Amino acid sequence: MENVKTLYVTGYKSFEIGVFQDNDPKITVIKKVLKREISDYLNAGLEWVLVSGNLGTEIWAAEVVAELKNDYPDLKLGIIYPFKEFGSNWNEKNQGNLTKIEGLADYVDSVSHQPYQSPAQLKMHTKFLLEHSGASLLVYDKEYPGKTEYFLKDAELFSEKYPYEIRLITMDDLQNSMQE
Repeated sequence: MENVKTLYVTGYKSFEIGVFQDNDPKITVIKKVLKREISDYLNAGLEWVLVSGNLGTEIWAAEVVAELKNDYPDLKLGIIYPFKEFGSNWNEKNQGNLTKIEGLADYVDSVSHQPYQSPAQLKMHTKFLLEHSGASLLVYDKEYPGKTEYFLKDAELFSEKYPYEIRLITMDDLQNSMQE
């Protein structure tokens, strides 16, 4: 947590944890834990939070960062899409969520400036995020696999060669926060 200037936040997509409504109580719990964790990083010098715009954890993290900006006006939010036109095939409601967080962001760009062509773009995106952040905060539990597993494996390999912190928020962490 020390001297992490840029934090990448990712985790479960909403459908992976059965969240289909914006008023699902699970969102409140996840946002509460994200806020606490990101605040800890802020108190240790965090300047930027990056997300990729995926539905679920990343959208909620962006909303949490927007809230935290009230107390930490220097905090910046960056959205780094893997490719151009990311989310353009989503339904109107989901595209609206993306547009909303773009409005909250200080920086929006994509690693590949082409529309989706191949998985290589996703690999380049992961590499970019690892090289441009000092740590990752993942709402992810290895006992409940999801797509975040791919990023986590790459991050673990990266952390064997470079100083890189990986913090997991597990199902137990979420459960415990409900009892606080």
